[in-house]
Amino acid sequence: MALIILDTCTACDACRPVCPNEAISEGDIYVIDPDRCTECVGAEDEPQCKLVCPADCIVQDPDHVETQEQLLAKYQALHG
Repeated sequence: MALIILDTCTACDACRPVCPNEAISEGDIYVIDPDRCTECVGAEDEPQCKLVCPADCIVQDPDHVETQEQLLAKYQALHG
């Protein structure tokens, strides 16, 4: 399941540099590209963006449900 950033985002930029898939970009608030988000499966034990977010505004996106295997396959496709 990809993650999303809620509108309570403070745009602090803590999440963007820790994303191993470069899935986070700046908009009015920060946004996560669901095609690039693997919840850090393949790179880390847990989503790094959620660990560093001081606003606690990063949650699972119910519109992009994926299994661990699908997330790992996406990570491997992104990183060859």
